Amino acid sequence: MPARTGDAYITGLREQAAEVYIHGERVADVTTHPALRNGVQTLASLYDMQHDPKLQDDMTYISPTTGDRVGLSFIMPKSLDDLERRRTMMRHWARTGCGMLGRAPDFMNVTIMAMAGAANYFAQNRPEFEDNIRHYYEYIRENDLVLTHTLVNLQRSRAPLAGALEDRTDVALAVVKETDAGIVVRGPRILATLGPLADEIAVYPAGNHQLSPEAQKRYSFAFAIPCNTPGLKFLCRESFDLGRSHFDHPLGSRFEEMDALVFFDDVLVPWERVFLLGDVEMCNQMPIATNRNNHSGHQVVTKNVVKCEFMLGLATLMTRTLGSTTLTQVKQMMSELIENLEITKACLRTAEVEAEVDQWGVMCPSRVPLQVARNLFIRMYPRMAEILHLLGSSSLMALPTKADMQGPLADELHAYLDTDTATAEERVRLFRLAWDTCCSAFASRQVLYERYFGGNTIQTSVILDNLYDKEPMAEWVRDFLEQG
Repeated sequence: MPARTGDAYITGLREQAAEVYIHGERVADVTTHPALRNGVQTLASLYDMQHDPKLQDDMTYISPTTGDRVGLSFIMPKSLDDLERRRTMMRHWARTGCGMLGRAPDFMNVTIMAMAGAANYFAQNRPEFEDNIRHYYEYIRENDLVLTHTLVNLQRSRAPLAGALEDRTDVALAVVKETDAGIVVRGPRILATLGPLADEIAVYPAGNHQLSPEAQKRYSFAFAIPCNTPGLKFLCRESFDLGRSHFDHPLGSRFEEMDALVFFDDVLVPWERVFLLGDVEMCNQMPIATNRNNHSGHQVVTKNVVKCEFMLGLATLMTRTLGSTTLTQVKQMMSELIENLEITKACLRTAEVEAEVDQWGVMCPSRVPLQVARNLFIRMYPRMAEILHLLGSSSLMALPTKADMQGPLADELHAYLDTDTATAEERVRLFRLAWDTCCSAFASRQVLYERYFGGNTIQTSVILDNLYDKEPMAEWVRDFLEQG
């Protein structure tokens, strides 16, 4: 099957409907539900880009299996050119979402590709797991499926050691039995972003185990199953698509990718969908050993570059509209946005230029520059939102709606809200976008997402320190000291 269209994606969601709940009710059809339908339409538009004649070479490549055109984010890169082509494709999708879709389908596409490229790693657990991950990668590539994922267990306490999983726990996803047909799993997981809008869900090993090796085996696994698998349920958070117009909520009305808790109620995972099982060390090492984090980081930092560009473009229009571009304090804040963009771009390009073919034969972007970019973005994005607050100040308050602009006070609004560079409607439209970027519920979720989706700042700093080879610099300083 070639790359899907938007209509094919929507049809798939309807025909293989998952068990989804929101606001205390089961969702009959996610493609028409007011809280989810606009997110579905946005994803459908991403898939339609694959069939735009002007973008076809940017968005697709020839499948090595079928000869059909398939999504380019699935490509198993063998050269720097492949990485650059993939980044171009991911950038198209990121720009469509203004950088606000943290879990566009390309994130999981590159992730599963990396795991399949390192299929021999999984064979060390059980020989059949090598074929499982390769076949699964080919399956989602040839059917152009949307994946969500979940890798975090719920916690009862964050006190030292108290949050460690115990064998008797009822708040962690675990294997409860093995059968001839597959493994049976029970328990919850968080946080499945895009879950209600996805075709399949991938489940990774959780990294917060502090158990005996025997006990840990119940909690150590990796698998993927359809979202409509019996016993699988998704509970959505409150939607930030409030049913308003694109004028009133330009981001929230388009880019609600939805986060969900996932409940596994004695869910059967067929053996052919199991990739790791019972080997604690292999589960813990899988992200590094397969270079999965390098490839997903390539997607994330590509998205972050686009998000920086969006924030800089928005700030530029805001200051021009308000006539504040020459103010020294404004220039200082604008330069900070420029620095964020250029640093992130430099890290992304360095990761590509320093890419090397890994032990699995896959061209792998360099991890350190990507990790630096991701660490910095945890601090950059909340600050960029704050800069919009400071640049917009009172213009972000008491904003008229689209109905107001056409209502009884329309004449007053059009008479008094224009500026030297913008009409009243242009001003209101712009600052409603700014509000939805830095002040609304949608905006707050974006800040929270960027703070934590890759780990908290302390955790990511530890990862970078452990990863970075500091010895050459230390040796140089030692040599200098020994000169006498």
